[in-house]
Amino acid sequence: MRLPHKHSGLTHLLLPALVAFSLALTACGTPAKPPPKASASQLELRLASGSYNCEHKARVQVEREIRDRVTYRINIGWNGNNYRLERDPSYSGLPRFEDSASGLVWIDLPWKGLLLDGKNNKPLANECRPA
Repeated sequence: MRLPHKHSGLTHLLLPALVAFSLALTACGTPAKPPPKASASQLELRLASGSYNCEHKARVQVEREIRDRVTYRINIGWNGNNYRLERDPSYSGLPRFEDSASGLVWIDLPWKGLLLDGKNNKPLANECRPA
């Protein structure tokens, strides 16, 4: 049975909505990507410890702990508090450090550092460079 002509516009509106809804449900059922293995190729950048100046006059104190020529942990001084961040393998291979208790994440790039709130992935201090 064919729908009367006056309902054909409604059919054209519902079809894309149903397709989008189906795709959204499929995405919800897709398993999360597993974290990278520690043995995955991780970069080791030779970056300085010390005071870092960031955007908006923010300052971060970074002290690197190195074992076997690899930075495995950093200690961050930020906003009057001290945090210990452990190396956490990243998909990109860039040095990534995280404090699971506070949620702070520090990412080393060759030209800058970045401090994030790992709970909501928002930057706390950006464009951080050695003073």
